[in-house]
Amino acid sequence: MITEHFVNASVTPLESLDTLSPHEVAKLQDISQGGLYHLFRQCCLAVLNTGSELDSTRKVLNKFREFDIRITHKHRGVQLELINAPASAFVDGEIIQGIREHLFTVLRDLLYVGDELDQCCDGLTDSERITNIVFQILRHASAMRPHVKPNLVVCWGGHSIKRGEYDYTKKVGYELGLRRFDICTGCGPGAMKGPMKGATIAHAKQRKDNPRYIGLTEPGIIAAESPNPIVNELVTLPDIEKRLEAFVRLGHGIIVFPGGAGTAEEILYMLGILLHPKNQHIPFPLIFTGPAGSEAYFETVDRFIKATIGPSAAQKYEIIVNDPHEVAVKMRAGLEAVLAYRKQTDESYHYNWQLHIPHEFQQPFEPNHEAMAQLNLRRGQPDYILAAQLRRALSGIVAGNVKEPGVMAIEQHGPFELTGDVDIMKSLDELLSAFVDQHRMKINHEEYEPCYRIVRA
Repeated sequence: MITEHFVNASVTPLESLDTLSPHEVAKLQDISQGGLYHLFRQCCLAVLNTGSELDSTRKVLNKFREFDIRITHKHRGVQLELINAPASAFVDGEIIQGIREHLFTVLRDLLYVGDELDQCCDGLTDSERITNIVFQILRHASAMRPHVKPNLVVCWGGHSIKRGEYDYTKKVGYELGLRRFDICTGCGPGAMKGPMKGATIAHAKQRKDNPRYIGLTEPGIIAAESPNPIVNELVTLPDIEKRLEAFVRLGHGIIVFPGGAGTAEEILYMLGILLHPKNQHIPFPLIFTGPAGSEAYFETVDRFIKATIGPSAAQKYEIIVNDPHEVAVKMRAGLEAVLAYRKQTDESYHYNWQLHIPHEFQQPFEPNHEAMAQLNLRRGQPDYILAAQLRRALSGIVAGNVKEPGVMAIEQHGPFELTGDVDIMKSLDELLSAFVDQHRMKINHEEYEPCYRIVRA
């Protein structure tokens, strides 16, 4: 039996955060509902728990329930006092440098979002304001490179994928790295780690200077998907909607690997945006790929998309099975089209301002029983609006699977109920049942109990 070890340590800040105001320290230590302490503690624990195989926020918090973090003032500035921290974050008593950096990026983002953006962007519409908030968060995190031609590939996929699928994501990442592309993922394990791991070898072979492995996360999911060790730029967005917008504003093309409900949520988000009439002429390469043996996943997703939001949505992506080289070649061609378009339209390389994201995709969705039951999963609305509604349904299922508030809601009131047109609900039921059968809902799939109930009205 392995005994879990814990460490007490003092950690000094990065130079950019070597001073904090008394007001900022007070906010981070405030345990009231409006304070940042609980959120700060949870995010820091996730960073310290890098490499964890737990995909439940509750299990992580319970395992390290004695963990605490405090901010103290010293003559040299401020420092973090870690109490009962995971020993895996340290080597010979010293915190691992990458984990140290991530700790302070979490602090940076939580403070900036709370203090700087509350009164942001007067005179803009709600939609424009959200887009500008995402821009300012990314700029504050130095995540944008204004003078670099489009080369940032976003990789989406599940955290609980099979070993063969994980190895395949590394092969795709290797092919991308050979072409000097940088990688952006959701920062966690599985399909979020594999492309970065493959790219590191290729970048080393190409002697690429300052390769970028960007991880975009949000407080509700970070404990269940701790940042993987390869991420060298971590940005914590305030909610899932701003995280998703950051992916498509910052990235230049997207590759989707096999996953579960969270990956399907991301797919619906992207397709809903690309289907909007204002985005018809904006190039944005979107490729679904996996190894031989993963065909069932893509067939299920493809069938669901065509049956719900329509055949036109299927024209927005390409499916490539078991060919990492072809994926990279197609992505390079796609990025060349992106570059040509942005030159032609004088669009910035570093932030996709022209892409129209409807407000329905930007409004934070808080999954609870009432909100899930009121989703409009019916015909008679624009395809991109139906995509937004289906995206929220899957977001709620992700919350019910791994996020603490969602898990608690299911325990107290039973499964979420989803109601809609018979054909849509039939397709959704088939999609989710396939994810369960393929063991794609959780890492410990033997323990999985559906957090949802499909009602065909």
